[in-house]
Amino acid sequence: MLSKAKILLIYTGGTIGMKKDFSTGALKAFNFSKLLQRIPELKLLDCEIETISFEHPIDSSNMNPEKWVQLATIIEENYVSFDGFVVLHGSDTMSYTASALSFMMENLAKPIIFTGSQLPIGDLRTDAKENLITAIQIASLRENGQAVVKEVCLYFEYKLYRGNRTTKINAEHFKAFTSPNYPFLIESGVHLKMNPELFLPVKQNGSLRVHKMLDTNVIILKLFPGISEQLIAAVVAIPNLKGIVLETYGAGNAPTNDWFLNVLKQAIQNGIHIVNVTQCSGGSVRMGQYETSSALLEIGVISGKDITTEAAITKLMYLLGQNIDATDFKEVFETSLRGEIQE
Repeated sequence: MLSKAKILLIYTGGTIGMKKDFSTGALKAFNFSKLLQRIPELKLLDCEIETISFEHPIDSSNMNPEKWVQLATIIEENYVSFDGFVVLHGSDTMSYTASALSFMMENLAKPIIFTGSQLPIGDLRTDAKENLITAIQIASLRENGQAVVKEVCLYFEYKLYRGNRTTKINAEHFKAFTSPNYPFLIESGVHLKMNPELFLPVKQNGSLRVHKMLDTNVIILKLFPGISEQLIAAVVAIPNLKGIVLETYGAGNAPTNDWFLNVLKQAIQNGIHIVNVTQCSGGSVRMGQYETSSALLEIGVISGKDITTEAAITKLMYLLGQNIDATDFKEVFETSLRGEIQE
């Protein structure tokens, strides 16, 4: 008889771990060691659950690369002892953290599933229970002694998505996330409907490598009609800047003014990597499809293809931390490392 899956539940902070003081109405952090008392349904799951919490849980607005390293280290230190990991995280920056962790955890062979909620765990109409119970259930799925899911995912409102394909789209609805350019991996209904053909394949015989060097000398620059030369010139002149995620129009289109292209061209010649992503909520950059993107292609701008902004900025941080040769950087960025981009 196979032993029960062991799941480590990691609380970083966020709404899901709050409870309401009904006398004042204020939200305060919940004691996670008492989780099983609050949600007795967890005892019905066919797995063993242990919990660990950040010493000082944070609102996800305060999430940063140092905390990503802290989270990755917790998983690394417990990797051998557990079959899966569920990370409770505030929803506001969850897609950034899920994307960052996907790049930091190379050769991952176990599930890391992010979840959270729009309402605190103690609220009458909370979405926390369903999100938490199903995330743990999916993390504990095994077949022939192996984890079914072997990647960084995000579970919210009945859907499991690849983490680095997600973006938060709503601050009020329970359906807070979407995966604009990649289908959901699992849907929760009466049964779990799986799409295993969409799961990320695992490299054979590769042991887990955790990358903790992230370079934060990066910026996101969103184009808008009327953007000035002074603004863009000031951005590219930021000391030590190494990478820009440029949010362009439509399929990767941008102004064709000489000043605009000259500023970007000079930045690229100065060693700044510029990644072209679309401002649209879905779709892909196709540089060269229109004249307004051909010039970007010619000066060496990197195509973000169908990557999300969240994955683009965290991939930049990760790759810049890898000290990749400048001549190879464009090719490596345009290659799918963790299923974050269409090849």
